[in-house]
Amino acid sequence: MPKKLIKRFLPDHQSIREQKALKVFGKLLHDANLWHLNRKSACGAFGIGLFFAFWPVPFQMWLAAALSIPLRVNLPVSVATVWITNPFTMPPIFYGAYKVGTFIIGTPASKFEFEPTWQWVVNSMETIGPAFLLGCFVCAVVFGLIGYFGLNYVWRFSVKKAWQQRQIARQQRKLAP
Repeated sequence: MPKKLIKRFLPDHQSIREQKALKVFGKLLHDANLWHLNRKSACGAFGIGLFFAFWPVPFQMWLAAALSIPLRVNLPVSVATVWITNPFTMPPIFYGAYKVGTFIIGTPASKFEFEPTWQWVVNSMETIGPAFLLGCFVCAVVFGLIGYFGLNYVWRFSVKKAWQQRQIARQQRKLAP
């Protein structure tokens, strides 16, 4: 069942509440609905986390938490899902988003070499920035929706399968002498 699998990988409430970046939310983090794990809250949180994972900003966890609180979806799931983009996965994910942006805009992909300087970032935003940002936005929306509906489908499928197995077990118990 997805609920057991998700719970196994989630951090506990206290460790989330102690995150420095989330301290700005104060008492809002004490809402019990932010910590319950059900289909609606898990699917919404997964979609929010995937949406913000594609944003090229350094405070993705904070943004995911900021949207999770008013929508009352599971906070740990949304914050944890953002970490799909981590230092190892960011280069291929953001390069893919750039390629999506160039495809949508209809411009050829520019060749570039990364330099860890502020000047390179400023120059790159003028040349590859529009395609990159558009690709990030499109990927955020698409993967957020896929994540929401995909987890919703998996959750419903597993609940239906468990219900059917219980029905079969009940029928077998009735037939057994």
